[in-house]
Amino acid sequence: MLSQSILSDFRLTNLERNLGVHGVHIYQKGSDPIALHIWADDRYELWSGSKTFTSLAVGMAQAEGRLKLTDHVLDYFPEHVGIAAPGSEDIRIVDLLHMQPGKEYDQFQTTNEVEIATTDWAELFFRGELVTKPGTHFFYANGCSYMLSRLVEAVSGQPLVDYLTPRLFLPLRIANPWWNADAGGHSIGCTGLQLKLGEFACLGRLLLQDGIWDANSLVPAEYVQALHTDLVSTDHHFDDDEWNAGYGYQVWGNQWPGSYRADGMYGQFSIVIPNREAVVTLLSHNEQSTAAILTAVFEDIVPKL
Repeated sequence: MLSQSILSDFRLTNLERNLGVHGVHIYQKGSDPIALHIWADDRYELWSGSKTFTSLAVGMAQAEGRLKLTDHVLDYFPEHVGIAAPGSEDIRIVDLLHMQPGKEYDQFQTTNEVEIATTDWAELFFRGELVTKPGTHFFYANGCSYMLSRLVEAVSGQPLVDYLTPRLFLPLRIANPWWNADAGGHSIGCTGLQLKLGEFACLGRLLLQDGIWDANSLVPAEYVQALHTDLVSTDHHFDDDEWNAGYGYQVWGNQWPGSYRADGMYGQFSIVIPNREAVVTLLSHNEQSTAAILTAVFEDIVPKL
């Protein structure tokens, strides 16, 4: 059974190394979860931890027959065919999931703030010139996740947060989720979701359980499996090995064998460790080295599970 004592070394490391962890939650199959709240149990901006929720929406939409991962994204946005840069028609949904669209910009090619504030972001995405062939080269970009959100909206007629509320958030007992929108009212998808520690932990547990919650399948098991096994190489892209272990469908692989994580800026992590049947979730504010948080988790917590 899990005990608060499992967190004693991590608590000390957090203080000694100034990791900035504000809360940690541990779930392990067969035990009651435990949590340490160092700061108030408030909702936190998940930053890119939001991306994994967006990915689940894509898996749900596929299960409902609304799309296929091999579909070409531009086919769902006919209004932008005339302005799309050459090659945009070759970008598949799976390329967005893998961060391999060929458009290697953080979000959009344009950096003009007035244009970004007044133009449909889907148009800005499609206008961006291709640098590489879609599906061949990893480049971490918020534009991919934003377009996945717009894709779910295009096939469902609902903003991403509204689509997910009855299908995911309410079954997980996450009431009134906060998700920031752009000027057009579209859920941003790449960031902007705000949850409490225990709510964020539900994501990792759902993934550990292959999409099952309270005996109901919320996300197809086949999609959940592909989400963390269909990895593209990220090797040599980053200075730290925890970001060089591959990228799945809006999740990162870890150095710990078979494990993977939802990952947000400043140290928002929900880490799934299948060979321990466990999930470690953290909310943090670390502007120096979030890799140090992961190191502490795999040194101080996971070996004890």
